Amino acid sequence: MRRLPVYLLLDTSGSMQGEPIESVKVGLESMIASLRQDPFALESVYISIITFDREVKQIIPLTELENLQLPEIITPDSGPTHLGAALEVLCQKVDTEVLLSTPDKKGDWMPLLFIMTDGKPSDLQKYNQMIPEIKKRHFGSIIACAAGAKSDPKPLEQLTAQVYSLDTTDSATFRQFFKWVSASVSVGNRSIGASDEIQLPPPPPEVHTVI
Repeated sequence: MRRLPVYLLLDTSGSMQGEPIESVKVGLESMIASLRQDPFALESVYISIITFDREVKQIIPLTELENLQLPEIITPDSGPTHLGAALEVLCQKVDTEVLLSTPDKKGDWMPLLFIMTDGKPSDLQKYNQMIPEIKKRHFGSIIACAAGAKSDPKPLEQLTAQVYSLDTTDSATFRQFFKWVSASVSVGNRSIGASDEIQLPPPPPEVHTVI
């Protein structure tokens, strides 16, 4: 079975401290539980989580669903949002973790990328440098989420046409968002074999399309 790599980039800057990051953890646990109910996903979905604040960490390397265990996710008291540096680490990980096709063997499906931030990139120059690098990696789909009133969707729109916003960063909203992410992964898991175009399910009311 070919693997479907799924990369999650999560903002863990100081503004995510408290209820927002706790809500993200609840949402992630719910997403993983939901995907484990899908036999197709269980066989082929591999997930990696990269967090970014002043530091960038790959807290989970590309791991099959069955063996996935969420580590503790920690936020600093304050600090910048280094999304550009996170995209740089992402490129490095994709280059080493995603298997390309060879004449003898089919590689992985094109990876899916989900980005969630409640602010905007502090390292804007690096962020802008990394946008063409991300596009070279041929992700099957890139979905970006601007969470909360202080988030800015405009930089995300340079990276992908699929930008969504969340009005709040409470547990109910994040749970709905990650539920939708899990549905999107399941759909991607089925459709990516037939074509490179992934038709995402409609987002729930809490998740707004940014036009």
